[in-house]
Amino acid sequence: MTDEVKKLAEIVAISDRIVFFGGAGVSTESGIPDFRSVDGLYSQQWDYPPETILSHTFFEKKTEEFYRFYRAKMNCLSAKPNPAHLKLAELEEKGNLYAIVTQNIDGLHQIAGSKRVYELHGSIHRNNCMKCGKFYGPEAIFEGEGVPKCECGGVIKPDVVLYEEGLDTAVVDGAIAAISSCDTLIIGGTSLNVYPAAGLIRYFRGNSLVIINKSPTQYDSNADLLICENIGEVFSQI
Repeated sequence: MTDEVKKLAEIVAISDRIVFFGGAGVSTESGIPDFRSVDGLYSQQWDYPPETILSHTFFEKKTEEFYRFYRAKMNCLSAKPNPAHLKLAELEEKGNLYAIVTQNIDGLHQIAGSKRVYELHGSIHRNNCMKCGKFYGPEAIFEGEGVPKCECGGVIKPDVVLYEEGLDTAVVDGAIAAISSCDTLIIGGTSLNVYPAAGLIRYFRGNSLVIINKSPTQYDSNADLLICENIGEVFSQI
C-alpha cells in the first residue's frame, strides 16, 4: 500500500459524510470502454462521429441508425461491479459515504448495493415510451431490432441524456445538495472535462478533496490528496 492510499484510508476513517463523484474510469475495470481514451468509443470508426449519433437531433432524424449504434456500443448488461463499486457500497452501509454522483449510465453502483446514487446522465436500465410514458427495462431495447416500439405504438427512448439535452433538474439539485454538504469529496475516474457535470464540484466546501485518476485533471492543484492509480486497485486496498 502506497503512502497516498494509506492517507486515503485515514481520510475515509475520520469522515462521516463522504460524497463520491465518478466518471467512466470507474467502470473501465468492469470491461466498459470509456468515451475519450485511445481505445474508447470516440476513437472508433462509424458513418458518423459518436457525438453526432448520441445527439437529440440524430435520435429524431435517424432513429434506426441511433439504435444500431446504441445496441452495439451501449449494451453493458453483462458487466459486473468491480472493487470500486463494491467498496463504495460498503462505505455507504457503514455510514461513511453519504452519496454517489456519477456520470455513468451503466447502473453498476446500484447493482453493487449503493442506495443514494445521482445519475447525472441517466441510465440504460430505464426506458420510457415517448407517447404514453410506459416504463420498459433494458431488454426492450437491447433484445430487439430496429426502432423499439411500445404496445401503444410510441417509440421507446432510453432515459439517457443525449447531446443537446439538459440534465434532469431534480438529479442536479440532489447532487449539488450532497456535494455542498459533505466533509470529504472523492473524485475518481473522470477527466473533469464534461460540463455541466464537472462544474458541480465547485460546490464543495468540505475538508478533504481527493482525486483518483490515472491522467491529470484541471483540478489537481486543488486536491488535498492526489492518487494517479487505477481506482479499483485503490479501493481494494482501503
